[in-house]
Amino acid sequence: MADQIRRINAEDVSNAVRDLFLKANSVIGEDVKERLACAIKAERNELARGVLTAIQENDAIACEKGLPICQDTGMAVVFAEIGSLVHIEGDTLENAVNRGVSDAYLDGKLRCSVVRDPLFYRENTGDNTPAILHIRTVSGDRLKLTAAPKGFGSENMSALKMFTPSAKPADIVDFVVGSVAKAGSNPCPPVTVGVGIGSDFEGCALLAKKALTRSLADSHPDPNYAKMEKSILDGINALGIGPQGFGGDTSAFAVKIEVGPTHIAGLPVAVNVNCHVVRHAEIVL
Repeated sequence: MADQIRRINAEDVSNAVRDLFLKANSVIGEDVKERLACAIKAERNELARGVLTAIQENDAIACEKGLPICQDTGMAVVFAEIGSLVHIEGDTLENAVNRGVSDAYLDGKLRCSVVRDPLFYRENTGDNTPAILHIRTVSGDRLKLTAAPKGFGSENMSALKMFTPSAKPADIVDFVVGSVAKAGSNPCPPVTVGVGIGSDFEGCALLAKKALTRSLADSHPDPNYAKMEKSILDGINALGIGPQGFGGDTSAFAVKIEVGPTHIAGLPVAVNVNCHVVRHAEIVL
């Protein structure tokens, strides 16, 4: 068994995390580029089409010059899937991740937005640490890292409701659409919406956040949830919020639902809103 263990140096983890956050903050995914280009062609509102074009130009300049897409370079969220045969050598995974985050935000001159205490002592930590780290153990000898910087213009628009099991799919659709309607222009639409259904109070929020790392081009593999994704998306776009809140057809690019087992007495639902960029990048070591 000893010779099957794969050792990954903590420094390599830190370097990977650094590169991921630098990339995620300046380069949008091909799926977002495609959705943005399609929205520009389909948008009937002239002002909205102009706003979408300006967003497209901003994203292109950020990529070309290696600059942040947005001034809010986010709180650092990391999803780590670590194989059961992986051993992190030289330090803990958590310390390695935080070093990588610190290096990215200091070396890349990204805005550091984390305060050490939420209420009484809101002094900036100075390097955007600590990261929010979610660790999942999987089989194999690989370490998958997903970096997802999350700005709080959109994060502040999150919502959670503890439904009872008597709730119908239409009730959940109405809740999600209503949450986005209440958010209005605050999350910098067009938005992508992550929805977590099931688990428990904190688990459904994690499902919603994880949903935002999916490709905009995919649909839920279960046709019932795929239908809900479309219903929610259609409902949001019917609101007429439009790009940056100026009105139009394009209030959202996508809705992604993730589900998990839950208690017989509950049906928790979480809504996590993101701006158009849906910043994330991943690597497998």
